Amino acid sequence: MVNRRHFLKQFGAFSLAFTGFGHALGNAVNLSDILAQSSGQGYGPLLKDPKGILDLPKGFSYTIFSEYGEKMDDGLLVPAAHDGMSIFNGSDGNLIIIRNHELGGEAHLEGGPFGQNLELLNKVDQDLLYDTGQNGIPGQGGTTTIIYDPRRQQVVRQFLSLAGTTINCSGGPTPWKSWISCEETEIQTGEDWKKDHGYNFEVPVTEKPGLAEPLPIKDMGRFTHEAVAIDPRTSIAYQTEDEGNGLIYRYIPNVPGELHKGGVLQALGFKSKPSMDTRNWEETTVLKRELNYIEWITLLDTQSPENDLRFRGHAAGAAIFARGEGMWYDNGKVYITCTTGGKKKLGQLFVYHPSPFEGQSEEKDKPGKLELFLEPQDSNIMDMCDNLTVAPWGDLIICEDGRGTDYLLGVKPDGAPYKLARNALNSNEFAGSVFSPDGSILFVNIQLPGLTLAITGPWQS
Repeated sequence: MVNRRHFLKQFGAFSLAFTGFGHALGNAVNLSDILAQSSGQGYGPLLKDPKGILDLPKGFSYTIFSEYGEKMDDGLLVPAAHDGMSIFNGSDGNLIIIRNHELGGEAHLEGGPFGQNLELLNKVDQDLLYDTGQNGIPGQGGTTTIIYDPRRQQVVRQFLSLAGTTINCSGGPTPWKSWISCEETEIQTGEDWKKDHGYNFEVPVTEKPGLAEPLPIKDMGRFTHEAVAIDPRTSIAYQTEDEGNGLIYRYIPNVPGELHKGGVLQALGFKSKPSMDTRNWEETTVLKRELNYIEWITLLDTQSPENDLRFRGHAAGAAIFARGEGMWYDNGKVYITCTTGGKKKLGQLFVYHPSPFEGQSEEKDKPGKLELFLEPQDSNIMDMCDNLTVAPWGDLIICEDGRGTDYLLGVKPDGAPYKLARNALNSNEFAGSVFSPDGSILFVNIQLPGLTLAITGPWQS
């Protein structure tokens, strides 16, 4: 999540750094990095990058593309604050990347796609802006789509693909090849905005420049959305909420594969204890590697005009979580990161095991199970987990959004963590980690000022 109080300060400080990388920061590798690798896990110690951008293990390399401020093929600018994203196969061996931008409104004009003075706004169809703003300043968030040639490691073209939304943090890919972009806000109609915000939007996978029709998927709920993970077997969409007392949600669509046609929104609860506090802040209420039976509580009034959906859900028996952020479906499991969970608020990694009858009446007899898989007590192991993905060979790749230096972390299927990469450029978070469909490239963002990297190397050696 962007630290919005410092956005403009950080943005201005780094906006000049990308004329040639000559002034990029080059921090030394910590001894803890080397010690963390000596157990044989991971890919070895992280080596100092002479360009001062990204420290990686031996044999790995990166390229940078799609940087903040570049002119795109639609005449607009690459927005700042790169966040969640996903990758799809395109034509002629190219890849299609859809990427979120966690930008708000007027305060983020400098980093938005339309120029600091909105001088480029006339290049877009105003009917395809979700919210044009009370003062003529539309939401600066949304998504960009990048057509990327992995052989030449170059952008073929890039363009704005969702516009007028705000604070688009993360989201998730769908099995039917689209991207769900989530607004991480509960801002409502008022002084600045013509419409309520805090919705999910579906962005089609396309190589043709143009804006998606900005239709909020209202039945998925209005709250501080973060990420979505969809089970391809059922089309059920699981959702995180980035609040210190947030819920974990699931959305059961009326028609599989068509989220806009309505559905039921529910919140996760523990069968053993209604209104469970999973955060383990004051006392340990959830034990590691223990399977807890789950029930799902149907929510009402999900447009939440009072911004109280999570409070009503908790009162009805739903469990609360410490800033649910990352979420990813893989091989019958849903992985969830809670950024400030645990006694030291360094983060928790949960795994949800859906019922074989998920979303059906038989689920009551064979409920799904939730497991606390990882909860480190040492910031050298993990410092505030955020976006995550699963590698084709089963390792989890987690983006840190910590209090100092941030890393890309790997977690083996047995729970052993290792450090995969270090942000040597600045103290901003990694975001949007995701592999190419063939598993050969890991794409990731350094959120501010906004650049996307492609990492290659001996992934399974």
